[in-house]
Amino acid sequence: MPSTVILEKKQAQVAELAERIKGSIAGVVVDYKGINVEDDTKLRKELREAGVEYTVVKNTLLKRAAEVAGLEGIDSVLEGTTALATSNDDYVASARILQKYADGHDNFTLKTGFLDGEIIDNAKLTALAKLPSREVLLATVCSVFNAPIAAFARGVQAIVDKGGVEACEKEETAEAPAEEAPATETAE
Repeated sequence: MPSTVILEKKQAQVAELAERIKGSIAGVVVDYKGINVEDDTKLRKELREAGVEYTVVKNTLLKRAAEVAGLEGIDSVLEGTTALATSNDDYVASARILQKYADGHDNFTLKTGFLDGEIIDNAKLTALAKLPSREVLLATVCSVFNAPIAAFARGVQAIVDKGGVEACEKEETAEAPAEEAPATETAE
């Protein structure tokens, strides 16, 4: 039977892990078996730069922390080596980085993930990993909003290049057919 000191330490770890899960908007659980130290260091650096917290966790601690955090359905993947990557402000960063790494390494696999406290399957996790970063999505939205304004500006510039509004008015009057004068009645 574990001593009270060890038990209290594990309870503190579970509480800390549960708070981390509750505070994150997205997370990925991975099987990190077969990763060497050099690759692990590079992976951790890339995750850290993206604002993702990545730690190796014991399956029993993660299971209890998930229960405390209200994250149901994670038990089935908690076998073998397990690491948890969580993000507090980016939905796709952890999935994108870890999926890219898993594509290049046979033993490294994504087990499951969660978004806003709900477990997602591997198909959704893979789809999430394929999404561009938040910055790229925002740039795309801005360009879509900017397109009509840019088209209007080009139209106005074309009018100015033709000689301005006066030139356009001259063209309209020259192209318009002359109105016929009303017929006058002659008195006999």
